Amino acid sequence: MTPVRVKICGITRTEDALSAARLGAHAVGFVFWPKSSRYITPDSVREIISALPPFVTTVGVYVDPTPAWVEETSVKGGLSLLQFHGDESPEFCEQFCLPYIKAIRVRKDLDLIQYASRYHQASGMLLDTYTAGMPGGTGHVFDWKLIPQKLSLPLILSGGLNPDNISQAIKQTRPWAVDVSSGVEAAKGIKDRQKISAFMQGVRTSESL
Repeated sequence: MTPVRVKICGITRTEDALSAARLGAHAVGFVFWPKSSRYITPDSVREIISALPPFVTTVGVYVDPTPAWVEETSVKGGLSLLQFHGDESPEFCEQFCLPYIKAIRVRKDLDLIQYASRYHQASGMLLDTYTAGMPGGTGHVFDWKLIPQKLSLPLILSGGLNPDNISQAIKQTRPWAVDVSSGVEAAKGIKDRQKISAFMQGVRTSESL
């Protein structure tokens, strides 16, 4: 089994980003949606990224942003990947110089295969839990049985993941990567090193199942 990649999202502090990297996370995410309790400014992101070791992917998370906001934050922050959580069209997502992943909140009536085909130029498709009025970060799990067997894009599993369920989640869905935020927090935007460590251990355990 190919090792599962891990992104720790909702980073707001340098020490949390360093903990994630040192414990084996492949990517860290920064939320540029002003309504989020995990919102961070591009200047703060740049400061955090400058402290990171090499080969850690830095991801900016957006919800229906303006092109100018994406350009400003990605350049000033020094990002390497964009993640769109709103109703952004493929044309919108593809206009920037950086690669992107498209998030979708899973519902029973949504054709994920067709959705992936529409965003065929994305680097991956992130599946999150649908909650009315919330673009993500709810801490709730969706029904993994709704995930099709074959998607045309690499699957990034999100939504309610934590140290207790991550091994089972990977065993059942076989994703390319997993994305966690609230499941490894002491408080919103404040990560817990022990929870990150336990989460990473759960990922490694799943690879032997």
